[in-house]
Amino acid sequence: MDDHFGERVAARYDEASAEMFEPGAVDPVVDLLADLAGGGRVLELGIGTGRIALPLSRRGVPVHGIDLSRAMADRLRAKPGGDTIGVTIGDFATTRVEGTFSLAYLVFNTIMNLTTQEAQVACFENVASHLAPGGRFVIEVGVPDLRRLPPGQNIVPFHVGPTGWAFDVYDTATQSMSSNYVDVVGGHGEYRSIPFRYVWPAELDLMARIAGLRLRDRWAGWTAAPFTHESGAHVSVWEKP
Repeated sequence: MDDHFGERVAARYDEASAEMFEPGAVDPVVDLLADLAGGGRVLELGIGTGRIALPLSRRGVPVHGIDLSRAMADRLRAKPGGDTIGVTIGDFATTRVEGTFSLAYLVFNTIMNLTTQEAQVACFENVASHLAPGGRFVIEVGVPDLRRLPPGQNIVPFHVGPTGWAFDVYDTATQSMSSNYVDVVGGHGEYRSIPFRYVWPAELDLMARIAGLRLRDRWAGWTAAPFTHESGAHVSVWEKP
């Protein structure tokens, strides 16, 4: 797994994702995860700069994280309370952490950072091996919006501005995609591409089954609104028997 969140990205990650750090975006996530944890240890895959882990820890929930990016983990540790959260550096599809957990979670589409089906399956198996009996695995991820692709088109722009452009590129044969960014600063252009693999809810359920987990709940978001055919994302909870 390649690290696409090195020092350059980490330095401006919180600012670039500022709306996701607002209480309205964070509080419902923390409320639900704290409830699901039931007072037990929690494992965050792709802990990043601590957007969810820090407020969860402030609720008294013991949090440990796995992240491939040392630069992102350094940003977490530099924040108030960050030094109380353990972080293991590694690929969260395969990296082991000591002990067992009552809850593991992946938020903000991070499951798609695993760019092959094999890696996504391995992630479920890795999580299952960390969970205590009755433990739960939570994923927040978008539903692939392929309806935005007219016949013959594989590019969808999602930002156009005077100094930057951003667009997604899809390959529907392999479920691979990438988010691409072009920024013009001081008359010089910079280009960055981050690969993903989009994944369907039913596919995730099958991965969970392979790992010995079963679906417990699926909602359209963190407030537990019903999931329907029009939902653009889902929060799913699988449980270890």
